[in-house]
Amino acid sequence: MTELMPSYLVFDPANRRLRLDPHEPAFFQNPYETYAFLHGASSAFFWEDYGFWCFGGFDDVNRLLRDRRFGRQNPAGIPDGRGVGADRSHLRAFDGIEANSMLELEPPVHTRLRTLVNRAFVSRQVERLRPRVGALANELIDRFEPDGVDLLPSFASPLPITIIAEMLGVPVEMGPQLLDWSHKMVAMYMHGRTRETEETANRAARDFSDFLRGYVAERRKQPGDDLLSLLIAAQEDGQKLSEDELLSSAILLLNAGHEATVHQTGNAVRSILAQGGDPSRFFTTPDATAATVEECLRFDAPLHMFLRYAYEEIEAGPGILLKPGDKIALLLGMANHDPLAFAEPGAFRPGRGDQKNVSFGAGIHFCIGAPLARLELQVSLKTLFDRQPRLHLAEGPRFRDTFHFHGLERLAVAFRPATGPDD
Repeated sequence: MTELMPSYLVFDPANRRLRLDPHEPAFFQNPYETYAFLHGASSAFFWEDYGFWCFGGFDDVNRLLRDRRFGRQNPAGIPDGRGVGADRSHLRAFDGIEANSMLELEPPVHTRLRTLVNRAFVSRQVERLRPRVGALANELIDRFEPDGVDLLPSFASPLPITIIAEMLGVPVEMGPQLLDWSHKMVAMYMHGRTRETEETANRAARDFSDFLRGYVAERRKQPGDDLLSLLIAAQEDGQKLSEDELLSSAILLLNAGHEATVHQTGNAVRSILAQGGDPSRFFTTPDATAATVEECLRFDAPLHMFLRYAYEEIEAGPGILLKPGDKIALLLGMANHDPLAFAEPGAFRPGRGDQKNVSFGAGIHFCIGAPLARLELQVSLKTLFDRQPRLHLAEGPRFRDTFHFHGLERLAVAFRPATGPDD
């Protein structure tokens, strides 16, 4: 059945052109209504508000993520191809971080950086963190106010930032400051950023780098068993990370190590509570827990748009001709709801036989922290609902005005008493 076109968008089917303000509340509160319409109308379309072609079909997104004729690195040499105005001198510190970030680079540099960093994130290394994640989840739950809490600052946010800070060997009490720097830098990827946004991000990048530089100097003198020491010592064919590469890698791991996990934790709690009944029923066994987390990742992913550049003249889809340097967007959240790839994509079904979400990407830029994120989600969600099986929403959750990074503003919850009329 063809979905009706939402009133807040305009779509020209003949030219496959979409006009839709990503800051439209009806859209960022529920992008899946738009996705359902576009899957029926055209899963590849030119989004005029952004100025580039977008792909939301699962097969297209999966294919283009792996297609080496596209990449993250802008062939023009500018980190993201734009600034507010032509002059980027006010972004010198931010651009310096981006220039050495493996997320924004392609082989051979990307291959060398990822190989050096990946050793800390292989599954067997991450699995050793399971007891610590469980202990931390319990500590955070022990601190809950008895009447209720906002789960984002009290649970979803401190858990991953504490884990990644401990892994890197930086002070856990710096968590709030690390979060503040991260949020200001991530704002650079949002639609409609301003000069003020850019200057704020640049200051955050400079301060973040200066902070880490001091810890790198300490670790060079006195290595430990933390990730910073590992990155300093790591070699590949006799090559080590340069100072700038080391700082960029550490900042990327800190930012990526918590930003998406915070949003996914909030989105997952919201999705599970929306199913009604006892939420702990989704976490009865390790296999059930893992399946529930995978469905949460598919059902309401934290990252909805992933950008890439064309490196040659290419037909990205029927009638979509691209030139070198053209930008495209892969809509991960839309791909995860493709009715051609998933039976009843709008239904929350842990253990579904067609589970193959693209929330962590694919190809050479597949999320390096995916094993850690999965473990944190499995342990934290199971612990939360085992400890608080009567947890329920205290108010309707609302999403932030950040379509690109899909996450909640607040997640206010309350706890029913242990006994009562509902028993």
